[in-house]
Amino acid sequence: MKFIYTDGRNQDFINLCKLLDEYLNEIAGGEENRKQYISYNALDNIHDVILAHDDDNEPIGCASFKRYDEKTAEVKRVFVKKEYRRKGISKTLMILLEKRAREKGFSTLLLETGAPLVEAIALYHSLGYLIIANYGQYKDLRGSVCMQKNL
Repeated sequence: MKFIYTDGRNQDFINLCKLLDEYLNEIAGGEENRKQYISYNALDNIHDVILAHDDDNEPIGCASFKRYDEKTAEVKRVFVKKEYRRKGISKTLMILLEKRAREKGFSTLLLETGAPLVEAIALYHSLGYLIIANYGQYKDLRGSVCMQKNL
């Protein structure tokens, strides 16, 4: 397993995000049921991405963040392919992401996930993230679960 640091223009990252969107559409019962979230997942302002590659150099997972404000970054697009889950890859990606955010001067990470994503919420809890009031564009979205961690 190897980890690659890149940005939101990386084609492997873009392809993994497409798989993530397909997975989220499946959980939500179709893209129509999650249309209010789609614009919040644009890759335009994501400059910090970590990719996980397997031993055959195939991309299998990703995690990223973007600047939210001067001291806060927002975690975006955390995903591991289904056949590679439950192997600690997401946890490793998040630990590396937190380290990178600290190196870039951020003292807080926040994120939004969906209530049906029980495994993701458990992962974030295990890493010390706490549920907070929904922020920004997620403020009035009932299915959103927002979390934060002070680095």
